[in-house]
Amino acid sequence: MNKDFACSAPSSATKGRTSTDTFLRLSFEVCPPQKSRSLLPDNPARTRFAPSPTGYLHLGSLRTALFSYLLARATKGQFILRLEDTDQTRTVPGAEARLYEDIKWAGLHWDEGPEIGGPFGPYRQSDRTQIYQKHASDLRNSGHAYRCFCSKGRIESLSRYQHDNKLAVGYDRNCEGLSPEESYRRAAAGETHVIRLRSPNVAPVVEDMIFGKVQSGWENDKRKYNANVVWEDPVLLKSDGMPTYHLANVVDDHLMNITHVIRGSEWLPSTSRHVALYNAFGWEPPVFAHVGLLVDSEGQKLSKRNSGVDTDIKSYREKGYLPESLINFVSLLGWSHREKKDFMDMEKLVDVFGLKFTKGNTTVNFGKLAFLQKQHAAVRARKGGPPFDEMVDRVTQEVESTISPDSLNLFLNNRNLRDYVAQILRGNAKNYETPTDFVQRNYYFFKPLSETASFQLLVDDLSEDERRCILAASRLGDIPNDRWRPGYINDNIGKILDTLSNDFPMSSDESFTIDVADKRKKEWQKQFNLMLREMLTGGLPGPGLGETMAILGKDIVMQRLDKWIDVAMQTRDSNYDFDLPPLLSEYRQKQLEPAALADDDISVDQRRRNSQQEASEAHP
Repeated sequence: MNKDFACSAPSSATKGRTSTDTFLRLSFEVCPPQKSRSLLPDNPARTRFAPSPTGYLHLGSLRTALFSYLLARATKGQFILRLEDTDQTRTVPGAEARLYEDIKWAGLHWDEGPEIGGPFGPYRQSDRTQIYQKHASDLRNSGHAYRCFCSKGRIESLSRYQHDNKLAVGYDRNCEGLSPEESYRRAAAGETHVIRLRSPNVAPVVEDMIFGKVQSGWENDKRKYNANVVWEDPVLLKSDGMPTYHLANVVDDHLMNITHVIRGSEWLPSTSRHVALYNAFGWEPPVFAHVGLLVDSEGQKLSKRNSGVDTDIKSYREKGYLPESLINFVSLLGWSHREKKDFMDMEKLVDVFGLKFTKGNTTVNFGKLAFLQKQHAAVRARKGGPPFDEMVDRVTQEVESTISPDSLNLFLNNRNLRDYVAQILRGNAKNYETPTDFVQRNYYFFKPLSETASFQLLVDDLSEDERRCILAASRLGDIPNDRWRPGYINDNIGKILDTLSNDFPMSSDESFTIDVADKRKKEWQKQFNLMLREMLTGGLPGPGLGETMAILGKDIVMQRLDKWIDVAMQTRDSNYDFDLPPLLSEYRQKQLEPAALADDDISVDQRRRNSQQEASEAHP
């Protein structure tokens, strides 16, 4: 190995790393970059994303696609989609269509590729077989590749021997010495064969934007197998005429003028092979950037099997995550930026994107996804339009599938369900994570509050100030129906707080000052708002109180408040009745009269209606 590229051996600090880390360290030697790699290229970049239909789009592959897309857009270049479908035996039915669907949903619109074509097509590798065969033949004719007629059984036997004897795995070049005439004759006779790269004696050095200078260690792994040397001679063309990943990848990237290749670090050990291929063809390699793997909190590669989490993009779509939220989340996995906030839409990501990535694996924290989802949902609610309508439709569907029609009818009061849901979302989009989660968090808008023993425990444990807050809330019933709107409701809450702070201002040992009065009012405000939310939502967070009450409607609000007010009225200390009238609504004040106290047959709702009717007649 060239001493200019020599790196120190792994230190004791590397002990205890994950198996993935260990694999990367043992597969190649890495030298740290000597300068910042964050600057964008001066010329437009041509990048590509090349998925295989042997599986579906997952978080790791979406991240690779996103970084390639951002680089192309940030440099005003082109983003190419290419389908690597040469492994027909492992192709999953429907995977190709799903890949296109998921990529489009994520907002990564390609400039060239399947469905739209382009000047360097075809963009499906199975349609490019003759191109690969021609280039494999070129390599063979130039002496950089050769036919291998070894049977599958011989290769398997060789591999078992090497494994059992703890030898380096590789090919022994059994067929490398065949004369061109014999090789041609056997191939012409139809004898099964593959084409292998005649690898150089020393692995080429790879310049990686993240890991710096990288050199595979195959020149250190040449061990004796009987009297033969083991070589790194990868298969380029399989016996069925189809290319391996190595050949197709290199040929396609060159012919499609790809300037930058961003992919997962699991491909880093193979990159020296690819550079060897570029050198054999006499081509200039693209710029490589290998991003670390995504791992869970235990350092294991993120997967359903290892981590118990879904990585399939479709699962996030079905759960109701927004594409801009997922893209924002994925962009932060291994990429560094200088913005003060992580919240960014696609336009912002393109504007600030740079080639500065974390060296090593990235631990995925899904709490960040929940945070970003709420931020992006709030933006949709504020802007309105089709993106917000889509959220409304998803939540409406969730409500219809989980809430009984009888329960909904109590709340809708002749309102349209979709309009009702839109109101709730506008008021509480900052707490939107998924449709299912949103409906569960905001259940008090769709069905009655749960009747539990906790209500009685709360009532029994009320302080005198809490009891006053409950009684003061009765004044909300005096708001005319035609003024039951957030602004007017909040104005009345302000008046209630004035009454509480003025009529029950302070303890006897406090001297009156403006600061003391302000402090007392803030204390009342905090206590009243907490008590009001407990009565209306069971203490659950949501929109502001005025907006919550406007959405619920006056009838539902007063039904919930009356349950508490009735108990507070029944358990009040009659010695302090002279203090209560300023707190109470008109119809509750009449309850203090002896005749009203004896009239148990008239419901609270009816008493309120009678009181409002009398007030209307007195003030026509």
